[in-house]
Amino acid sequence: MTSHQTTQTMKPATAAKKLGVYLEATPAEFQEGVVSRSELNALQTDPPQWLEELRRTGPHPRPVVAAKLGISIAGLARGGITEALTTEQIEALKQDAPEWLQKERATQAEVRKESVRIKEKNKEKSAQQADAPRGPRS
Repeated sequence: MTSHQTTQTMKPATAAKKLGVYLEATPAEFQEGVVSRSELNALQTDPPQWLEELRRTGPHPRPVVAAKLGISIAGLARGGITEALTTEQIEALKQDAPEWLQKERATQAEVRKESVRIKEKNKEKSAQQADAPRGPRS
């Protein structure tokens, strides 16, 4: 009996997400087809001109916009940003530094600080449990 290996494919939306690009800004042939795992790997290792340009100038999907602004995706929504933005628009927002963006950046900084604190606390707890004497087992 021979085994037939099927090619793993994904929808264009999934591939765009993995590539960190806004699907609607990709070429029509990318949007209309399916992407195999090997095609995705090729796009990641040797990106074509259109992919390099999209990554450089956008429009960028919300997760990328949020990361470039240093805030959460929910923070984007609270700030009224629901659409993809270009690199130029992101830079303009950074320059203008509206009040909502400053507030969201502060919130994000607090979240990161709290995450570090919890991680350290858990590390200490694990170390204490590892050092604790073990009683006889029944």
